[in-house]
Amino acid sequence: MTDHSHDNWKPASNPWAVAIVVTLAVFMEILDTTIVNVALPHVAGSLSASYDESTWVLTSYLVANGIVLPISAFLSRLFGRKQFFLICIVMFTICSFLCGIATELWQIILFRVMQGFFGGGLQPTQQSVLLDYFKPEDRGKAFGLSSIAIIVAPVLGPTLGGWITDNYSWRWVFFINIPVGIVTVLAIYQLLEDPPWEKKSEEKLTVDWTGIGLIALGLGCLQVMLDRGEDDDWFYSNFIRTFAVLTLVGIIGAIYWLMYARKPVVDLHCMKDRNFAISSLLMAGMAMILYGSSVVIPQLAQQDLGYTATWSGLVLSPGAVLIVLTIPLVLKLMPVVQTRWIIAFGFTCLAVSFFWSRTLTPDIAV
Repeated sequence: MTDHSHDNWKPASNPWAVAIVVTLAVFMEILDTTIVNVALPHVAGSLSASYDESTWVLTSYLVANGIVLPISAFLSRLFGRKQFFLICIVMFTICSFLCGIATELWQIILFRVMQGFFGGGLQPTQQSVLLDYFKPEDRGKAFGLSSIAIIVAPVLGPTLGGWITDNYSWRWVFFINIPVGIVTVLAIYQLLEDPPWEKKSEEKLTVDWTGIGLIALGLGCLQVMLDRGEDDDWFYSNFIRTFAVLTLVGIIGAIYWLMYARKPVVDLHCMKDRNFAISSLLMAGMAMILYGSSVVIPQLAQQDLGYTATWSGLVLSPGAVLIVLTIPLVLKLMPVVQTRWIIAFGFTCLAVSFFWSRTLTPDIAV
């Protein structure tokens, strides 16, 4: 999309109404990356599984999510953006219901894979919608709204999940997606429209199965290796060594293929833009810290410090509150302060906070 094409196309619906609806869908999806975290002991007990086995409920979702993210643009062109977005939300909601009624561990893992697969396409599509619906001068505000979903949801997830688990049942951490999903589907069906360049492609698209396969192999095995590494004693385990080799084969093969294929599923040449490449690297680092801490800290509080599910989630809630309060301040600073200095200050604060957290052990209170 270009700014010139934006000038020639005017959406019929209010851009802010569309922004709220698509952001709500993304908020729901990102929330599910961490909301189950504090419920794992209850899931394990209910399904007669060990805690170690129950962690596959998290791993399976993240693996499927990571595989779909980079190929979302291709799928959006294949189906049309609106139709693809609706398919993702409908199936995500159905899979949430199936997770909630699962009676065996293998069932919930299977449904979580499906849930992660369909949820993975929501965030890239939402960002594409915001770019098309807002003029350049308004995009900062629109992405400020989007940041609430991206940053607050994973921090809020353990808090909400803990409260639901302690007061109702772990199954309701999945069932709460159903009303949100229904409302979102109806609203998007009414409000969202595709600009001419985002409609379903009339020409026959060539499916880059090799690229998709290599991406799935590399990212999927990487997710499993990182998630299971500590439990399986890292490279002393044949399982982890095997997945490490498969990760290298998949990622190196994917990079080579995507650089030289005629019609790759992901165009890596965009990384030649220095600003885009650096921004992508910073976002990856922030996501690792944000999602990693949202998973590890509640587990530490619950398993080693004896916190209830509710209190282990509340450990992260001050961060979510502070994020919501500072977003308006950042939006006001962006026109008067160079964005790179705001980003640098944010990462400095993040580094200092985690440096102070280095002494956090099971022997002390959170």
